[in-house]
Amino acid sequence: MPASESQTLTALAEQHRALVEEAAEALPHQFSQCTYSLGPVRQAVYLCLTCAAPRGICSACSIACHTDHEQLELFPKRAFRCDCPTRALAHPCTLHAAAAPEEPNAGNAYGQNFRGAFCRCARPYDVGTERETMVQCLACEDWFHESCLNLRDRPPARGSTPQREQEHADGDDGASDASELPPGLLTADDYDALICGACVRAIPTLRRYAGTPGVLMVVRDAPELPWKVIGREESTDEGATVEVAAEAKSEDVGGKRARSPEDAGAPAAKRPRVSTESSASPPCLAPPANSVAQEILSSSPSHLENGGADSDAAVGSTPLGDGDVFLTEGWRERWCRCESCLPSLQARPYLLEEEDTYEPPEDPDSGLTLEELGLRALQRLPRDRALDGIRAFNEMRDDLMNHLRPFAQEGKEVTEADIRAFFDARINGQQTP
Repeated sequence: MPASESQTLTALAEQHRALVEEAAEALPHQFSQCTYSLGPVRQAVYLCLTCAAPRGICSACSIACHTDHEQLELFPKRAFRCDCPTRALAHPCTLHAAAAPEEPNAGNAYGQNFRGAFCRCARPYDVGTERETMVQCLACEDWFHESCLNLRDRPPARGSTPQREQEHADGDDGASDASELPPGLLTADDYDALICGACVRAIPTLRRYAGTPGVLMVVRDAPELPWKVIGREESTDEGATVEVAAEAKSEDVGGKRARSPEDAGAPAAKRPRVSTESSASPPCLAPPANSVAQEILSSSPSHLENGGADSDAAVGSTPLGDGDVFLTEGWRERWCRCESCLPSLQARPYLLEEEDTYEPPEDPDSGLTLEELGLRALQRLPRDRALDGIRAFNEMRDDLMNHLRPFAQEGKEVTEADIRAFFDARINGQQTP
């Protein structure tokens, strides 16, 4: 073995430890139960390209049932039920206990992501050539290129060179290429969530808020002018004014208020009786509509229904903007909850409260070394079988030490062939000298 390829035992042990830590970080959960029995939940969904059916499978089935299949991660989808145990997929589910396949899931929504297409441009995602960061719409859960959101110019695709193919084989997912691009008009630190233009048009309250403080939009004044951001928050005293008014109102309702000088001098019988219950509905606290945003949302063609998830044709951007909004931190607390604004928010609970996303249970064996896993398995065996296992291990250890002792005495390097020869001899029932 060339000197450049040789490794010390310490280096091999360190490499093994790093691999165990990497595996524990990548797969920290148990994958022994299909999520079909949980019903529709928000969960990570995978598309099996080998099965060639536009259906989704849960993370457990992606590992246990479709291990050797080519898959595409679609990331979380809400109200989704695993399709692996159903008749929609011919490949049998090994985790579902039912004797016969279940009926197809009629409640699942299968947008263009389940055909391998993403964004309003409907481009397929190829990890080997894609350079851009993609952002998920909170409403339709489709994924959008930063260039299609007008945050940057579209960069050229990565070339399919032997070097690129080797990087892909080594686990390069394109993150390094994305980091090499110049910063976009907005970065991930500038906003908390994206809602695409098609979804904005479908949600009246969000449409009214578009372009107002904290609800950013990317627009331009003319097709030949650069893109800019509207809706950046400015320091004002409006928040303090509203807070003071709210405090004053809370003192009036359900408590005693000091008499004013005019009230003090008037006879009690002639003072009007004021009801402590509010007879009028709360006023609308939504900010004034942004005229630029409203013009874009009114004039832009509604070419994508369901947030772009069902569009088969690639479409271009509108001249002045697409109506996408970027919600800044704390956006759920800023909604107006009057009788006009609240209904369209209540119809989409994720706009009022953060959703729970199902994750498989933690794997108690995650992060354990092979030695620790072996000891744990040994403790679960009956006593007589455990003793036999310990004797066999000690015998193999002693034989291996005898096999390696001459190498240590002569200062020779132990090669892979030497180790293989030892174990081949044991398998064949022979004793090494």
